[in-house]
Amino acid sequence: MQSVYAISNGNQNSLSEEVKFIQKSLKGVFDLYLIKLSFFKALHDHALNQHQINETRIRTQDSFAKKHQIIANNKCFQFLAQHKILTEFIKTKKINHWELEFDYVKKIYHSLLESELFEEYSKLPEPTNEEQIRFVVSVFKNLIAPDDFLYQYFEDLNITWIDDLPLVNTYLLKQLKRVNLDEESSIDFPNFNKNKEDIVFGVELFEKVIAKEDELQKELEGKTPNWDSDRIANLDAILIKLAIAELFYFSDIPPKVTLNEYLEIAKEYSTPKSNLFINGVLDSLVKEYEKTNRMNKQGRGLL
Repeated sequence: MQSVYAISNGNQNSLSEEVKFIQKSLKGVFDLYLIKLSFFKALHDHALNQHQINETRIRTQDSFAKKHQIIANNKCFQFLAQHKILTEFIKTKKINHWELEFDYVKKIYHSLLESELFEEYSKLPEPTNEEQIRFVVSVFKNLIAPDDFLYQYFEDLNITWIDDLPLVNTYLLKQLKRVNLDEESSIDFPNFNKNKEDIVFGVELFEKVIAKEDELQKELEGKTPNWDSDRIANLDAILIKLAIAELFYFSDIPPKVTLNEYLEIAKEYSTPKSNLFINGVLDSLVKEYEKTNRMNKQGRGLL
C-alpha cells in the first residue's frame, strides 16, 4: 500500500527501488518482533539483578526488594529470558537496544512495580502457571504496547515500523497467550529467509497494481455513483485497487479474506468514513464478479 501510494503521488523511485523497499520492510518486521520480545528479557534481567543485589546485601535493601523477587521468579518472564532460540537471535542479530537504551527498561519496570495489576498479582500466594502467563500478557497490553516513549523510540529507529507496530503487537500478544512453559516451541519465530511467501506475495501484488493500473481504474468507473473519481480519497482508491487485484489475480485468496483485510487496513489508515465506503464498493464488486465468474478462484480461494 505504501509503495503504491508513493508511486501514484509522483515518487521518483524506480519500480525496482520500491520492490527493494518492500522486501526490506517485510524482513524488518521480524527484527521489530525480536526487539519487542527481547524487552521481556531485559525486564526480567533487571529484576533478577536487583534481587541479587539485595540478596548479597551489597547495599541496604531497597523498598522494592520483595517486588524484584516476584518479577524475577515469574516463570513466564523466566521462560522468555532463558529461551534458547530468542537468545541466539539476540546474539546473531546483535540486538542490544535495551542495553543502549536502558532508561526505557527502567521506566517501564518502575511503572510495573507501582501498577495496580502488579499489586493484584503480588497478592496471589502461589500463582499458577496460567496466572503467571496472564500477568505477563497484562504487562504487555497495559504497559509496554501503549507506551508513548517506546512508540517514539521505534519511530526514530525506523519510520516504517510505525505502520508495522499494530501488526507486531497483535502477533506478539497472540504468542504470549499461547505460551506453554514446558515447550520452547510454543513461541514462534517466523523465518523470512526460509519462508519467502509473504515477501513474494507483497512484491507480486505491488507489481500487479502498477502494471494493471488502467484496467483497475476502469473497474471503479460507474461503481461509485454517489462519488466522482476525483472526490474519492486517493488512499481509498488505492485500497480498492489492491483489493480488486487480489480478487482477480490471486486465485488462492478467498474473497471474504480480501474484504476483511482491506476493511481493517481502511480503519487503520484512511478517513473515518472510508470503512463504510470501501465496504460498500467491494461488497458490490464481489457480488458482480461472482455472477459473471470473473474471479477464477481455485483451491483455498474457493473457501
